[in-house]
Amino acid sequence: MMNTLYPIFIKPENIQILLVGGGKVAAEKVQFILKNSPTAQITIVATEIKNELLLFMDKFLDKNQQKQPFHLQQKQFEAIDIENKHLVIAATNNKIVNQQIYEAAKARKVLVNVADTPELCDFYLGSIVTKGDLKIAISTNGKSPTLSKRLREFFEAILPENTNDLISNLNQYRDSLKGNLEEKMKKLNELTMSLLK
Repeated sequence: MMNTLYPIFIKPENIQILLVGGGKVAAEKVQFILKNSPTAQITIVATEIKNELLLFMDKFLDKNQQKQPFHLQQKQFEAIDIENKHLVIAATNNKIVNQQIYEAAKARKVLVNVADTPELCDFYLGSIVTKGDLKIAISTNGKSPTLSKRLREFFEAILPENTNDLISNLNQYRDSLKGNLEEKMKKLNELTMSLLK
C-alpha cells in the first residue's frame, strides 16, 4: 500500500495551536513543536499539569529568554477552546475526551491529531532531521514511529555539520544566475548532480 500523506512545512509562529493534555505525551508534543519552531504559540488546556511538562516549560523559557510561547489553562476541555485555533492536538489519557476533542475540531473544520490514534488524525507529527536550513520530515504513515526515529538518527549522523554552508553557497549561486527559470534550473541541476556521485 502506498503512503498517500502529503508533506507540508507550516510556519507555527503564524498559526494558533491548541494542545489538550498535561502529561508525558503532551510534554513530548510541546517539546517536538518548540524544538523545531521556538516561536510557535501553543495554548495548553489540561485539568492537571504534570511536573514533566512544567519542568520543560521552565527550562525552555530559561534557555530562550523570549516571549512565552505557552498559554496555560488548567481546566476541563470545552469545545469553545478550539475557537480561533488552526491546529489541535489531543494528548489526554482519556479516550472519551480525545474523541470529544476530535469531534469538536472536525465540526469547526480545524485540523486535528489525536495522539496514538491514527484513525483520528488529519496529520501526523513525524520525525524531523534539521541541519541549519535543511529539514527532512520522515513518515511511516503512522505505523512505526520507532522506524521513523531510527531513520532520523541515521540522517543526523551522516549529514555533515556544514550542510548549511552548502545551502548558503547554492543560494548565492542561484541568485547570481541570469536567464529564465528553466535555464537557472538546468544550471543548478548540473551543479548539484555531483552530490549524488
